[in-house]
Amino acid sequence: MTFKQVKPQKGNELVMEQIKRQILEGDIIPGAKLASVVDLAVSFGVGRSTIREALSALRAMGFVDIRQGGGTYVVESLPVGNAANGSGVDSDAIFERAESLQELLEVRKILETGCAAAAAKHRTEQDLEQLDEIIAIMRLHLTDELIGEEADVKFHLQLAAAAHNTLLQQLMESVSGRLHDSMKQTRRLWFYGEQEEAERLLQEHSNIVEAIRNRDELAAFDTMKQHLLKVENVLQTALAGKQR
Repeated sequence: MTFKQVKPQKGNELVMEQIKRQILEGDIIPGAKLASVVDLAVSFGVGRSTIREALSALRAMGFVDIRQGGGTYVVESLPVGNAANGSGVDSDAIFERAESLQELLEVRKILETGCAAAAAKHRTEQDLEQLDEIIAIMRLHLTDELIGEEADVKFHLQLAAAAHNTLLQQLMESVSGRLHDSMKQTRRLWFYGEQEEAERLLQEHSNIVEAIRNRDELAAFDTMKQHLLKVENVLQTALAGKQR
């Protein structure tokens, strides 16, 4: 007689499953605000980090919206398919394009590090003004995910424009749609309920601009590379967790 090995669930997985089940069964209705992380931790008898991980997973699945400083809300339109049946993300929505996302990140590491270095060499004062404006928008709308995504894409396209290389700019524009998609997916995997995480992302963009402002090609290259490596790590970590 043989049995399939059973892997014990982690605390955050158990919390996530309970909250998801209550959402699917209608005990927690769409649009409802969940209890605070502190209160949920007390209710479940676990640490706050466990609750944050569970909420992050629910957010990645499309069940909740985490508004920085404003709490966690059940989405108005619940996901369907596999997620609704309690067997994971809807048709593995976030992960089914994992290979293409990773390939895009490889392209971004090659293309955007070069754009950043070229921008540091060729940028104009007007380029800096436009980059500073985007950073200001990011800072002002730190808690607005939609505006944050748009500003992030605009930032990376503006870097290509600041390189003053027509071919580089055309290459970046040609993948802008995929670029937006990859940012949206990785942002959903990244837990933005934490002020620290959102500010850290903003600081990374600011560091890239400062290297360009200082005409430091090597620093611009390295800061962009580190930024993209962190994005890649977010995706790989999420994939590793799903495959366990």
